[in-house]
Amino acid sequence: MTGRTTFNAGEICWTDLQTKDVQAAKAFYAAVFGWRFEDLPTPDGRSYSKAYLDDDLITVIAPQNPQQESSGTAAQWNIYFAVADAGAVVDETPHAGGTVASGPEEVEDTGVMVFLAPPGGGTTGVWQPGTHTGTARYNESGALAWAELLTPEPQAAVAFFQQLFGHEVTEYPQDDGGTYTTLMVDGAEVAGIAPLPLEDEEDDEAADAGADADAGAGAGADTEDQALKAGWQVYFGVGSIAEAVAAAVAAGAVVLVEPERDGDEDAGRVATLSDPQGGIFSLLEV
Repeated sequence: MTGRTTFNAGEICWTDLQTKDVQAAKAFYAAVFGWRFEDLPTPDGRSYSKAYLDDDLITVIAPQNPQQESSGTAAQWNIYFAVADAGAVVDETPHAGGTVASGPEEVEDTGVMVFLAPPGGGTTGVWQPGTHTGTARYNESGALAWAELLTPEPQAAVAFFQQLFGHEVTEYPQDDGGTYTTLMVDGAEVAGIAPLPLEDEEDDEAADAGADADAGAGAGADTEDQALKAGWQVYFGVGSIAEAVAAAVAAGAVVLVEPERDGDEDAGRVATLSDPQGGIFSLLEV
């Protein structure tokens, strides 16, 4: 078990889900990951829920805000980078080419939260810890295992995070001529940044598939399109990708990207799914 009690600045320390139906989300993710839950009240009279493996806090499932609910926004997994000074990050964000969406906001005594966006988009959380430092487990079954940003401006996004957090980077050339970049803290890879396929490339692929594709194939293309949108993809570890996908589908998930091996032969298999409220997440075999 990879337990965590502290996180260095620039590491991804936390993830949480905002959804229109907390109770339904609890039932779904309990079926997939075996999480147990503790419900707590929100100031507006609703409730959010802490998710645990044994006694270790893994994540939180929270209700959407009124604006998200009224606009019909799909559920969304957020990721958070650990920082020592959220206010300093807010001040530096425009100089790095990004925008501040909200914050800094004090969340009682647990910490200070900020949401910002790098060039090219992709809402990104920042967390200055108080009593809450982050996830208690990492890179194991049922816990946060990786996160990567899909962006139309990967070079600008990499420069943005380097300026804010001082990340070192490793670049991996891809077969399509692009580059997959990992952000690093103290020599360890903490997140990935990948180029979003260009629209003309997607159109070429669709043309190659043929105009006589049946309805089932068309639905498959639509689900992959859902997975290929700008923003952060959160990965949770699983012991068996096949068993986890089967459990998720039985609980109402839609498979957006079928299980496949991620890059080199030593990497675990991955799959991307949508939960019943539209929250997109990925599985990584660990």
